[in-house]
Amino acid sequence: VRQISLVVAVYGTLSDLLSVASNKLGIKATSVYNGKGGLIDDIALIRDDDVLFVCEGEPFIDPQTDSKPPEGLSGSHTDWLTLNVGGRYFTTTRSTLVNKEPDSMLAHMFKDKGVWGNKQDHRGAFLIDRSPEYFEPILNYLRHGQLIVNDGINLLGVLEEARFFGIDSLIEHLEVAIKNSQPPEDHSPISRKEFVRFLLATPTKSELRCQGLNFSGADLSRLDLRYINFKMANLSRCNLAHANLCCANLERADLSGSVLDCANLQGVKMLCSNAEGASLKLCNFEDPSGLKANLEGANLKGVDMEGSQMTGINLRVATLKNAKLKNCNLRGATLAGTDLENCDLSGCDLQEANLRGSNVKGAIFEEMLTPLHMSQSVR
Repeated sequence: VRQISLVVAVYGTLSDLLSVASNKLGIKATSVYNGKGGLIDDIALIRDDDVLFVCEGEPFIDPQTDSKPPEGLSGSHTDWLTLNVGGRYFTTTRSTLVNKEPDSMLAHMFKDKGVWGNKQDHRGAFLIDRSPEYFEPILNYLRHGQLIVNDGINLLGVLEEARFFGIDSLIEHLEVAIKNSQPPEDHSPISRKEFVRFLLATPTKSELRCQGLNFSGADLSRLDLRYINFKMANLSRCNLAHANLCCANLERADLSGSVLDCANLQGVKMLCSNAEGASLKLCNFEDPSGLKANLEGANLKGVDMEGSQMTGINLRVATLKNAKLKNCNLRGATLAGTDLENCDLSGCDLQEANLRGSNVKGAIFEEMLTPLHMSQSVR
């Protein structure tokens, strides 16, 4: 629709008027309407200062209302607006904020003009008191539906903003992205170098908690490991030779295949530990102060404890099947209920040891230092 304004003198017939209009406007005028859209079929109906509209046959369209949006589109979501987020300006359309997440806080804020009473700054931008660097990825997501976060932006911060504005679909994307960005859990064993660093940073009298840690295969030989809590730790195949484990807690620890030769094990707690196949030759379990080592219920199958000092040790219901205990000092040891099947006890000192209920099937008792009375073993 073209809008051209001309002032002409009206004379003659309606056909003359249409001819003049065609020449002046460069069109083929066929109809004349008044300002209210009424079709004029007689020139006598025209009054002075009337505004006339000439058409080429198409329906009448009022040029003054043609640029207005159709009824029902008032307050259209396509209009542009500017947001002032934490001092930084973002320009976007109302439809971007409303259409993708219609139930979000942003959609409710800008769906209908003036409903929320949004405050504006001196430039007319809507004020939002949030972090701009975390808001930017959210706005871009509303624009194109993709989560794109620049380097250096904390995903947790973007997640909190998404929760604040109620962008539910983005929350799911962010939670997955955060989970994928986490480094995999490191289950690799702790090395000697790392552990020595821990030891140097810990006072001698403080209990270092190593409960449940993985030391598998580590070289911890000749270290001062007194009073350390190794409960349920993985110490399999470790080298603990000549280590000081006085009063250490090794309850339920895995010591299978480890080497503890010549280690100091005074007052050690090894209840229900697994030391199958370990080497404990020439170890010292004897504490002059009377504190007894406790290995009750331990799995000591096939261990080599030859020459160890174990006065008063508690081996109640422990399993020592096929173990080597040659020349051990087991005076006053508690071996009640212990499985000593095929155990080599040659040259041991079992004076006052309690073997009641123990299984000594196939056990070797050659070259005993003191006689073994039948009252000591009833099985």
